[in-house]
Amino acid sequence: MNYKLRGALKKSKKSFIICAILWVVLTIVFVSPLAYSIFVANSGGSFDLNIFIETIFKSLSNPFGSFGDVFSNGAGGVFFQTLLYFSIIYLVFFFIGFAKSAPKNEYTDIEHGSSDWSQHGEQYQILSKNKGIILAEDNYLPVDKRGNVNVLVVGRIRFW
Repeated sequence: MNYKLRGALKKSKKSFIICAILWVVLTIVFVSPLAYSIFVANSGGSFDLNIFIETIFKSLSNPFGSFGDVFSNGAGGVFFQTLLYFSIIYLVFFFIGFAKSAPKNEYTDIEHGSSDWSQHGEQYQILSKNKGIILAEDNYLPVDKRGNVNVLVVGRIRFW
């Protein structure tokens, strides 16, 4: 299970930053006009749908102005309540996406045929860093090695 969390974190580093920036932008562009419109529509004591629709279109056309109006007209409570609901929904979708980005198995995204199967230089007990038959980047099969030095090359050669 640890490889799933580690793989998802490795794969999603850029996504965390993008999601945080998107959350801030959506808060200013969507949540503040919505909260201000709810505040204005409730100012008469009951919710008036006509005032809400009229105010939401004006607020969406000027989101920074409505963001300032939220705090200058005392709609901060409605704004933070709306922001809480929006953030919960946003986090649910974020964690669903994060869970979907987890690798399916331990070997997901490891290049086949690379030296990623070994760690901390243990492949150099068998292979050479410097010279011999090229197997992968910085991995050579030494030709002066005792024993079997046969190499199976898998692939194809294309002739045009």
